[in-house]
Amino acid sequence: MRLNPLRVPERLFAVAMWVVSLVFASFLIGLGGNIVGDLPGIDQRLSLDSFIDRTRDDVLEDRADSLRRATRDLESERERVALSVSTADNGYAAAKESFENWIATRTATTDAQQDPEVLARTRALDELRTASRAREQELEAVDVALLRDRQALTGVESERAALREDASRRYDRALFRHELEIFGIRLALTLPLLLLAGWMAARKRRSDYWPLYRGFVLFGVFAFFVELVPYLPSYGGYVRYSVGILSSAIVGHFVIRAMRQYVARRHEAAQRTEEERRSALGYEEALKRITDGVCPGCERAIAGGPNGPSNYCVHCGMMLFNQCRVCDTRKNAFFQFCPACGTDAASAPAETASVGAASPSSR
Repeated sequence: MRLNPLRVPERLFAVAMWVVSLVFASFLIGLGGNIVGDLPGIDQRLSLDSFIDRTRDDVLEDRADSLRRATRDLESERERVALSVSTADNGYAAAKESFENWIATRTATTDAQQDPEVLARTRALDELRTASRAREQELEAVDVALLRDRQALTGVESERAALREDASRRYDRALFRHELEIFGIRLALTLPLLLLAGWMAARKRRSDYWPLYRGFVLFGVFAFFVELVPYLPSYGGYVRYSVGILSSAIVGHFVIRAMRQYVARRHEAAQRTEEERRSALGYEEALKRITDGVCPGCERAIAGGPNGPSNYCVHCGMMLFNQCRVCDTRKNAFFQFCPACGTDAASAPAETASVGAASPSSR
């Protein structure tokens, strides 16, 4: 069973302080969201249609619609003319076949070329062929008109595509500028908050008002990761990496500084006597470190043995466990009272020994 060095009221107080921090952070987040939402231009929506020349696009669209209707009409007309050409060709072919059969079976006159019936049938065939050719010419004219309209429609659609492509380029540039503006506004609001939150986390952790400072730190972290990071321009690589470099440099500076200070403190503590190191340790902090399995003096892992954790730290020599002078129970050396008999650990040795000697006879 792990030992919790905090008293029950202290644990409740710690939970209450976390509640205060979270409530304070939630109100700050709400206020920040309202401020950001009310900034001019922050909710401006850009659309591609707003960058298209509507007058020119409407003219082109009307022209395209007109050409589509004309194309549909010509396609219908072509189907009708093609059917009439087919009919005329079939009629001519049938008449020619009939004429050839008739010529082959009739009794020819002396001058077949002058035979009136032959001449009449020949003229009829010529008329049918002329009518068929007229239908073919009409079909060719329809095809020419249909091709002309289709080419015109292709040109209009290409012009509309070029118009939209130009609008798309201008839209992309405007969208990039708008994203940079939004990011700049959010960065101008968020960066000071983040720097202030970092300063509070580094300097105010021991303050009596740390729960409020912690709430502000939570608000700063939320503002950075929720209000700023999602709005990094997707193609604003310079901005993204510049912010990353700056943030990494700031965090790295404080981490390196904290590590150097920690190493200096450890080196300084190693030069002190055990009594000085023990007196410099807080009671709660010492109990927590031993409970976590590390030496309170050097913060290295406590060595174990066949009888459990060692009485002394094998790295710095600090006493970790000892025996009660009265009941000889092995206990944490930082306990202020023996957990078995309740003897004050700070009592004088002579007094403790006399009490220990008298106790068995009295019992």
